[in-house]
Amino acid sequence: MKRSVMFVLAACVAMQVNAADLLEIYRDALINDAQFASATAQLTAGKEKGPQGTANILPTVNLSGSTTYSNVDATLPSERSYGFNTNTYQLQLSQPVFRWQNWINYKEGALQVAVAEAQFQAARNDLALRAAQSYFDVLYAQDVLSSVQTLKFAAAEQLQLAKKSFEVGTVTITDVNEAQSKFDLAAAQEIAAQSDLEVKRQALSLLSGKPPRPLSGLRNGVQIMPPTPAAVEAWVSAAEKNNAAVQASTLNLEIAKRDVDKARAGHLPTVDAVATYSNSHAGNGSSGSPSLSRTAAVGLQLTVPLYAGGATQSKVREAIALADKATADLEAQKRTATQAARQAFVGVSSGVAQVRGYEAALVSGKSAVESNKLGYEVGVRINIDVLNAQSSLADTQQKLAKSRYDTIMSQLKLKAATGVIESADIEGVNSLLDK
Repeated sequence: MKRSVMFVLAACVAMQVNAADLLEIYRDALINDAQFASATAQLTAGKEKGPQGTANILPTVNLSGSTTYSNVDATLPSERSYGFNTNTYQLQLSQPVFRWQNWINYKEGALQVAVAEAQFQAARNDLALRAAQSYFDVLYAQDVLSSVQTLKFAAAEQLQLAKKSFEVGTVTITDVNEAQSKFDLAAAQEIAAQSDLEVKRQALSLLSGKPPRPLSGLRNGVQIMPPTPAAVEAWVSAAEKNNAAVQASTLNLEIAKRDVDKARAGHLPTVDAVATYSNSHAGNGSSGSPSLSRTAAVGLQLTVPLYAGGATQSKVREAIALADKATADLEAQKRTATQAARQAFVGVSSGVAQVRGYEAALVSGKSAVESNKLGYEVGVRINIDVLNAQSSLADTQQKLAKSRYDTIMSQLKLKAATGVIESADIEGVNSLLDK
């Protein structure tokens, strides 16, 4: 027996040494999560809007060429037939001098890059929240399974005690049936808890890209601090300014306003500086000798739009409507961000109080179990009293664990709602784990 206990303890120690922590899971998710990989690729694509915008104000150079074979049958002044090739190529350089829409595109390029970066930051915040939530889902599932197994073991003890007491005639069959019912219920709960734990482990594995493995749990007696500053309005104000989705919507509104100017620029004339060089070589023609011509030209090209079937004005109306939409989207994002900040703030504040309350209830629950056991032994309590006290204790243990995890998640959600979840924030949560 002693050797078995030592073996179990050694196995537990080995699992704890090899256990992964939240920071490790987060780093694995940064590499392996498909959703974040998609966001990374989107950022890479979005950064190309900068060079594309710059290209609108830079010159363009084109080279074109052609070769043509001509066959001529002439009757006057004499009958004759001849054929020849004409080879031509042209090099053209065009530099925009005045194209207002191109200048707007150039300015928009930098804004679109900033939008891509803000959206990527939102995706990174989301990944941090998903990693932490999946991690704590596994820990909570483990806590539930542990408390249910403890309850099952206690119910088994009470069942055996009730059977022995029934055999000697000190209790009725009702006590045995009640104990059996509690044991069967705990056994069913254990199966459900095991299944839920496996589901949560697989969800975490899907996120991290690695097989399920042991995880570090919260330290015993860990203290979760309330939000600082303690005023909710300070967090709400930060969310209105620094929330990643709000920043992306603010930039999208600026782009939409510029798109209105770009659409209106369709009414304006354009001026380009154009330089061309062409070379044409024709074979033996009617004169019997080849011809060669070279042409170089430099000039300005003015284009004045007169009528486009109403398309330009339609694009203006469309751009104005989209700018109104961007304004509404920004307002919606601000409201969402401030609401998220308020909820997360309340979640942390009330969560800290709940944890303290459940910690006190846990101490009372343990005392109640011991008291009811003693009362049952001396005959002032019945079996169901002990079973109910044990069930209440298991429920308190589960609620305490969930309250701790939810409070920590609310801290991260508050950080995400008001700005950026940095690696230091993940490390701060990681420091609460027993490593």
